Amino acid sequence: MSLNDKLKDLRKNGVNEAKRAEKLQELNDLRVNLLGKKGPITKALRGMKGVPAEERPEIGTLANNVKKDIQLAIEEKMDELNKQMIAKKLEEETIDVTLPAQSRNIGTRHILKQTIEDIEEFFIGLGYRVDAGHEVEEDHYNFERLNIPKNHPARDMQDTFYLTDELLMRTQTSAQEGRDMESHDFSKGPLKVISPGVVYRRDDDDATHSHQFHQIEGLVVDKNVSMADLKGTLEALCRHVFGPNREIRFRPSYFPFTEPSVEVDVSCFNCNGEGCRICKYTGWIEVLGAGLSHPNVLEMSGIDSTVYSGIAFGLGPERFAMLKYGITDIRDFYLNDVRFLEQFKGVN
Repeated sequence: MSLNDKLKDLRKNGVNEAKRAEKLQELNDLRVNLLGKKGPITKALRGMKGVPAEERPEIGTLANNVKKDIQLAIEEKMDELNKQMIAKKLEEETIDVTLPAQSRNIGTRHILKQTIEDIEEFFIGLGYRVDAGHEVEEDHYNFERLNIPKNHPARDMQDTFYLTDELLMRTQTSAQEGRDMESHDFSKGPLKVISPGVVYRRDDDDATHSHQFHQIEGLVVDKNVSMADLKGTLEALCRHVFGPNREIRFRPSYFPFTEPSVEVDVSCFNCNGEGCRICKYTGWIEVLGAGLSHPNVLEMSGIDSTVYSGIAFGLGPERFAMLKYGITDIRDFYLNDVRFLEQFKGVN
């Protein structure tokens, strides 16, 4: 067999073996055996000595082409086997994306937070600003600036937690009144502000009382502010929160920092005015205290009470939420029972 025929035969056999290979290792062995220094192509080329000189270039070109053809066949088969391996691995590791995902419980804002934000938005719509104030307050602002001097009997009703002789956990967000009045520039318009936040009192916890609760204080100071402004504001607030069906009454009361003072009562949500333990068998629950700002409170903030007057009111978000949603125990707000809280998703 001539050298030319040997090379062609090697190319044919090499390409066929590469196509039949089923493993990468077989292809690596084939490359070494056919194309290596000790392979049959190299051995065949050693017979070039017996080839006439004019035929040697043709034989050399053929030999190179044989090597290239076999190398190409090996690389193509390697690529095919690699793709098969990847496809098999992907099939074994396939994730069925059509399976339903695990459900996740989505929480909601606390019902008290929703109630407070609803009331804030109402007053912002009336032109009020929001000033939360300080939970740790000075005795001076919490009591004295509200016309409650030391040893005043009204302090007994608001026994609280003292940190020092002059620092305490505020008993009412009314404590922010003095700070707001002394910092306000009345040349730029009236003072209209609400102060929402947590307050603290030494109280026995029961269905309607807690040692820690929320309060929203409202204050307006301007020229010619009257009880008519107070009544209109509170009526609008009650209609916004409770709607037209809840019965509301106004009655005279007393607060050291307002003169005159009124209480706003709402008919009991539990017994509809018939009398029960929630309303202490009166048929009414107190939700709001208010009045005209006391002249002494204005004067202590450097405001001329003969020129300016004000209205002040304080309400409890817990009471408002209990009335609105029929909650019978204030303690439910603080127990973090998911069964209770999830009832109020997106109610406001």
